[in-house]
Amino acid sequence: MDARRSGLKAWPVFAILFIQVILLLGHWMVYSTWVAFWPWLPHAAKTDLRIAMFVLSFTFVVAALLAFRFSNPAVRILYNIAAVWLGFLNFFFWAALLVRLCWIALRLSQTTTHLSAYRPLLVGIFYALAALTGIYGLINARIFRVRRICILLPNLPTPWRGRRAVLFSDLHLGTINGVHFCQRLVAAAGRLKPDVVFLPGDLFDGTKGDLDSLIGPLRALNPPFGLHFSTGNHEEFHDTAEYLEAIMRAGIRVLANEKVTIDGLQVAGVFYHDSTHIIQMKAVLDGMHLDPSQASILLNHAPTRLPIVEQAGFSLQLSGHTHGGQLFPYTFLTRRVFGRFTTGLGRFGKLQVYTSSGAGTWGPPMRVGTRPEIVLIEFN
Repeated sequence: MDARRSGLKAWPVFAILFIQVILLLGHWMVYSTWVAFWPWLPHAAKTDLRIAMFVLSFTFVVAALLAFRFSNPAVRILYNIAAVWLGFLNFFFWAALLVRLCWIALRLSQTTTHLSAYRPLLVGIFYALAALTGIYGLINARIFRVRRICILLPNLPTPWRGRRAVLFSDLHLGTINGVHFCQRLVAAAGRLKPDVVFLPGDLFDGTKGDLDSLIGPLRALNPPFGLHFSTGNHEEFHDTAEYLEAIMRAGIRVLANEKVTIDGLQVAGVFYHDSTHIIQMKAVLDGMHLDPSQASILLNHAPTRLPIVEQAGFSLQLSGHTHGGQLFPYTFLTRRVFGRFTTGLGRFGKLQVYTSSGAGTWGPPMRVGTRPEIVLIEFN
């Protein structure tokens, strides 16, 4: 037992070290490619750049660790700088890789004897494109799109026909997505005049902060049938109770492995950690005793455990978590993991599943290849 406990305590250290090694290698790749392909860099500038890249490689891990424990202007500034740089690093890394691959292709082709002339051109073009992509990602991540979908639910209670629901997922309120971000989101949602609001997890980012202040703008939403929330993985990073208490103080109903009936419509939510275990998930859903003669909706943070959810008799699952991959090229990786349920509306047998790409971001405040969204659901 003692060995198991020590192992559980050690794994975060190993995870942090692994991430840091990856970041060091990524920075080395970006630096070494620039130095090798840009001949006009003075020796003194190379030394300064090497030091700068070494320091930058530690900023995100340090900033993240500080943000989990402290909330003050210095930590917020550091975290924002580190997160933005992490996004740019991603694109510079892939640019460096493309530079190397193109150089290899040119050497193998042997179409010209003056290959060295292409070296600065290659690195200049690809690094410039990387920088522009990062700038686009910063802007794109701050433009909400309203996605309107019409969902036909069998056995939908008559009063719910034609009613509207707004789905918010993955706001990640915290050090980067603050009060102003939440206010903009609430203003956009309010104009849609929803009858009910669903929040399937990651309302908070998991970092330290004034939770009541961050979530305060949501009080302005006053749909007739309320706001309903289930936890995501980021609410379970630390003391889940702290987040849940703030959410309840804001007047939001927390669906803690429970089902409520709203004017004949069954709405349920599960804790994220229970949804990650097959046996626990099945026990939680079976304990809800759904009425199969009425439509039902499950808030389940990740688009997973679909066979269990369908077997339990739910009509519709609302999820988030994936961010659609958030940043290219991880959009492809996310789709490999979640398949056709990565984003949008899909069907698993009798169960309909809608996965939102989310409204906020985690890590780099950028989106490339995905878009932040507010989902308006019209029931029929």
